[in-house]
Amino acid sequence: MVHIEVARAASKTHLPKTLVVFVRKTGNKTEAIGADLDIAPVLASLEEDGLTHRDLKKGLFLRSVGEGHDRNVLLVGIDEKTKELEDIRKVAATICQCLKSNKVREATVVLEGLIKGFKDTTAAAQAFTEGTLLAAREFETYKTKKSENNSDENSSTKKGSAKKDSTKLEKVWLVLDKRSNAANITKGVDVGRILADAVNFARDLGDTPGNLMTPEKLADATVDAAKGTKLKVTVWDKARIKKERMGGLLGVSLGSAVDPRFIILEYNGGAKSKKPVCFVGKGLTFDSGGISIKPSAAMEEMKFDKCGGVNVICTMLAIARLKLKINAIGLVPSTENMPGPLATKPGDILVARNGKTVEIDNTDAEGRLILMDALSYASELKPAAIFDAATLTGACVVALGNTHTGVFTRDHKVRKKVSEAADVSGEWVWHMPICDHHLSDMKGTYADLNNISSTRGAGASTAAAFLEQFVDKDTPWAHFDIAGTGWHVGSRLNYCPKKGASGVMIRTFVELAKIYS
Repeated sequence: MVHIEVARAASKTHLPKTLVVFVRKTGNKTEAIGADLDIAPVLASLEEDGLTHRDLKKGLFLRSVGEGHDRNVLLVGIDEKTKELEDIRKVAATICQCLKSNKVREATVVLEGLIKGFKDTTAAAQAFTEGTLLAAREFETYKTKKSENNSDENSSTKKGSAKKDSTKLEKVWLVLDKRSNAANITKGVDVGRILADAVNFARDLGDTPGNLMTPEKLADATVDAAKGTKLKVTVWDKARIKKERMGGLLGVSLGSAVDPRFIILEYNGGAKSKKPVCFVGKGLTFDSGGISIKPSAAMEEMKFDKCGGVNVICTMLAIARLKLKINAIGLVPSTENMPGPLATKPGDILVARNGKTVEIDNTDAEGRLILMDALSYASELKPAAIFDAATLTGACVVALGNTHTGVFTRDHKVRKKVSEAADVSGEWVWHMPICDHHLSDMKGTYADLNNISSTRGAGASTAAAFLEQFVDKDTPWAHFDIAGTGWHVGSRLNYCPKKGASGVMIRTFVELAKIYS
C-alpha cells in the first residue's frame, strides 16, 4: 500500500531524492513547475533531441541530474489549463506508474505545480490521492512469490548483510508551499484514501474467482470488512430467502450446489426521522447462463457478474468510514447461476416478492430476476431514493462500450442529481431511454411479465423497464447498467487495471449519498 504524506517545503531536507517536476507549455515556452533545481538546461537538451511536450505527458524519468547529480527527476507534461479533477487523477496515475516502472520507493511531489488554479484544493488533493492509490493497486493474492533474496543467496547468508530493499512504491510526499492550506490538503488526502480503498477492495472482490468467492464467502467478507465501522450487516440464508418470498433469487440459485445469500448493510448517520437512501447491487458470483448456457469463450469473465453487488458493499463501507450524515441501506442478492439438475428451466414461472409472476424464456437473463426481489424489498422500506447497479445487459455494451455507464430513470429530479454526482466524481454516465413501449415488450404470455423482450433491440432499456415494475411508483429510482464499465476499462482510464474489475460508480454513489444527506 502506498502512503501519501503531506509536508511543508521548509522540511524537505529529509525528503527522498526522486523529485516529480511538472512541465507546462505556454505558447512556445516550456517551463518546469515545482522544481527546486534548475531544469531549464535539461529541458532545452531534450527539445534539441526532438522530445515534445506531448511525449512528456507519458512521463520521463531521468537519473542523477541537477547540481551535484544527486537527484532523480520525473518530468511529467501537463496542459496549460488543467481544470478538471479527472485530469489530476490521470496525471497522478501517470506519476505512480512511472515511479513503479523505475523501481522508486519514495518520491516528492510539489503539489502546487499541479493544482495551481484550482479553487477547491481539498478536492484537488482528493483527486490526486485517488489517482495515485487506484493506479498503485495490484492484485497478486493468488500468485506465488520468490523470496527477495533468492537471486542473491550469498549476500543473504553473509553475516551482517542488509536485507535487500523492496522495489515497490511505498510513499509519496506532497510538498506544500507557504500559501497552501495544509489542513485542506490533508483532508483531501484522507477522503481520497477512503474512497480509493473502497474502490480497490471492490476490485479485489470482483477479481476473485467463483470458487473462492461464493455467495457465502462474499457475505463473510462483508461482515469482516464492516468491523470497526457503524455498519450493521445482516445475512439471510436460503431458508430465510424462501421464507421472505424471494422467488427470483431462490429460483436462480436452484441450479447451483452452493446456497444463495441476501446481504443487508445498514448505516444510520442521520436523524431517525430521515428516510434512508437504498443502494441495490447484483451479486452473481458466477454466471454460466444456467440452462440457457453461455458460449465458452470468455465465460471466465463471468466472475465479474458480481461487480454491481460488491460495488454497493464498498459504497456502504465508504459512506460509513466517511461518517456521512445520512441513513443508507445496501442490499445485495447473491447467488450463482448454474445448469444443475434443479435449475430453473425455460418456460418456468417464478413469483417475485411483490407477487408479480415472471415467465422465464431465457435463464441467462437472471440478473433482473434476483434484482426484482431486492428492489421489492427496498421499496417496502419507503426510502428517499433507490439506486441499483448491475452488469445487466450486453446491449448496453453495444450501445456505450466501456466508457459510459448507462443510467435509466423517468424521474427528472433524480436524473439531475445523478448528473451532478457524476460530474463531481469524474465518472462518465449516459442517460438512456425508458418508456412504456419498452415495458410493453416485456409483457408475458402466461405470466405478468417475461424476463426477456418480445422484440429485437433496445435490450438495455427493456431490462430497465422490467426492473421498474418492482419499484413503488412514488419512490425515486435510477438503474445503472455497468455491463460495459464494470471491468476491463484500463484502455480508457489509466488509473484502472487493463484487465480486472474497475469499482465503477462507487465514487458517484458516495456523491449521491452526500446530495441526499
